[in-house]
Amino acid sequence: MKAMRIHSHGGPEVLSWEDIELPPPGPGEARVRHTAIALNFSDINIRRGGFYQKDPLPMPLIPGNEAAGVVIAVGPGVTEVKIGDRVGYVGVGAGFFAKTGAYAQERNVPASRLAHLPDGISDVQAAAVMLKGLTSSNIVNKIYRPERGDHVLIHAAASGVGLILTQWCKHFGAVVIGTVGNDEKARIAREHGADHTILYRQEDFVPAVKKIVPAGVRAVLDGVGKDTFEKSMDCTAPFGTLVNYGNASGHVPPIDIMQLSLKGTLSMWRPGVSHFLGDADRFKTLCAELFALVEKGVLKTVAARTYPLGEARQAHIDAERAEHAGPVVLIP
Repeated sequence: MKAMRIHSHGGPEVLSWEDIELPPPGPGEARVRHTAIALNFSDINIRRGGFYQKDPLPMPLIPGNEAAGVVIAVGPGVTEVKIGDRVGYVGVGAGFFAKTGAYAQERNVPASRLAHLPDGISDVQAAAVMLKGLTSSNIVNKIYRPERGDHVLIHAAASGVGLILTQWCKHFGAVVIGTVGNDEKARIAREHGADHTILYRQEDFVPAVKKIVPAGVRAVLDGVGKDTFEKSMDCTAPFGTLVNYGNASGHVPPIDIMQLSLKGTLSMWRPGVSHFLGDADRFKTLCAELFALVEKGVLKTVAARTYPLGEARQAHIDAERAEHAGPVVLIP
């Protein structure tokens, strides 16, 4: 079988399309033939040797943490799935960044970590929405749920998570302000519910936001990180909420906690994914709830841009250049 591997950290050029051997599934494992593999920015950080990693990862390694596919074999003791089941997964345990391997035609996965896909969800939809949707769910259900009329600033509103957050906040009646990189992304963000869009490459988003809502926004939802998070305190209303969930521009620099009071008594959050990856049953429950919202049309998944898995190098190049809106999916 074929897989995309890296033998050292570096740029997209280190991704190598190679033949590998895959043993039969072991006890408790299911062999999944991948049909759709998500590209997440964490894959780029893994490839670069990014800040998520505390210890060196063994080489060579296969990137990727999220995929959908079909069970083609099961190991001893497996009762959770059977051959022919359509399934998806996000990581294979709590060690999300240490247990990669999705950039492959097939993979042995702990059966307990597989979520069943409903008939109304395509494989590409599942790969595009699982991690991004669960990240969004974590924010709106556990950290900040907007009330009707709240102004919310969503950075990178045309990104995979940004589009889901935009729709979810609109579902609760919020007024969404989204920062985007170009006119096409602004159009896509508006189609998914954004009331206002700001082209952050053409104007400073802080005065642009305050022009729309002088008192400041009730919440900032930020997947960009270094370039946006600290500045966002200047356009957040007193007793507002700032959530950083991603680091596309780099990790957020250390912040003096006194700034939270000086800028209006703000609350600040940095959620992760380990709480639902560490508990297999919770992961499956949250996936089922997420898929139900997609099937009902509350959350519409933008048509994902797809690349053949063998062209993952180009997909990474385009992702780093922010060439496209919405999720990116690799097809084996």
